[in-house]
Amino acid sequence: MARRPAPPSASPGPQPQRPAGKTRAKTKTTASAASVPRAAGRTRGGAPRVDVREWASGIRLSAFSVIMLSLVVLGAWVLVPTIGTFIDQRQKIAALEASVQVSEDEIAALVAERERWNDPAYITTQARERLYYVKPGEVVYLIDNDLDPSALPREQDPVSDTLEEKPTDWMPQLLRTLVTTGLSDTAAVAP
Repeated sequence: MARRPAPPSASPGPQPQRPAGKTRAKTKTTASAASVPRAAGRTRGGAPRVDVREWASGIRLSAFSVIMLSLVVLGAWVLVPTIGTFIDQRQKIAALEASVQVSEDEIAALVAERERWNDPAYITTQARERLYYVKPGEVVYLIDNDLDPSALPREQDPVSDTLEEKPTDWMPQLLRTLVTTGLSDTAAVAP
């Protein structure tokens, strides 16, 4: 298995020992040449710049690494649509469970109403309120317009005698009507 090289560090690190037989002039030029790239390798904020090409050239991939990387990519390519389908189905299941809960609530309300209608006192009350039935010997007084003035319906404004023509483009309206008709869930009943 190939080792991954460490990225080059910002500090120059330990300098290799030079033989004692070298002259000072060569050492000075080497030191001044070494200081130039270090100064040029810094960014404006003073952080060291890393040469990516130098670091990437040291990466070696073995055949096993390439095969494993391709298997991971292939697995992601196969699983991503499946995960999308799974999430879509979970959302549909949640919506159907919510509609089942609403239906169960409606059934419970209808059963409770049926139980109320089995009670003779409830039937008598409904007959008195809805149909104004009375028992023999009772007198009923009906009061008209006993509503609060704020609860009364608003009177309609007078209708104008003049016709106003509003400029409309009929083509988008026709297209919208055709599309909504084609997409509606109701089916026409054949005679």
